[in-house]
Amino acid sequence: MLRLLLLRHAKSDWSDAAQIDFDRPLNIRGQRAAPQMGAHMARHGLVPDKVLCSSARRTRETLGLILPHLSGNMEIRVTRDLYEDGELDYVDSIRALGGGARTVLVIGHNPAMQDTALELIGEGNPALRESIATKFPTAALAVVDFAINRWSDAERGSGRVVAYCLPRQLPGGALPPLAATPLGPPPLAANDGGNGGGGSSEPE
Repeated sequence: MLRLLLLRHAKSDWSDAAQIDFDRPLNIRGQRAAPQMGAHMARHGLVPDKVLCSSARRTRETLGLILPHLSGNMEIRVTRDLYEDGELDYVDSIRALGGGARTVLVIGHNPAMQDTALELIGEGNPALRESIATKFPTAALAVVDFAINRWSDAERGSGRVVAYCLPRQLPGGALPPLAATPLGPPPLAANDGGNGGGGSSEPE
């Protein structure tokens, strides 16, 4: 079994109207939410073997703020493809770049992040998929499991959504994280070796 962690970058700073999109940093809210999400991931054993991260500044800063909370060895690949494909989905990139990792974390942008989740989810609690379709805000995390041994076999509609967490559901927020099953690392598999539902209007 493989596990995919889809994390939208934390909230970015729009105070400088002249700043080009690619170079926009996180704002104070984003700088607070990213490490909180990293701590949440660590508490629930959501630690990737491989990270695929957009090369935009706000995604790289999000990665830098969650990494101190994640122990263990992991391969990190920063790629502009996840920025330039922001209007599409990330499915092809995940299939091509997932390699032999059991748990892959993708840090990217909307609408691609939301579209990717909706494209891949075919099973699991319908309420979780509905929540993702309604809104995929900054620093939100979706967890999707696959009953496969290779990322190249990840077909659209083949994933099972097991959790969806929003920043406001973290400690200090108003609501608990949404989870269909207890979170934790996926079991080892035998021979184990990139705007749907209305979208999100929240700025990138």
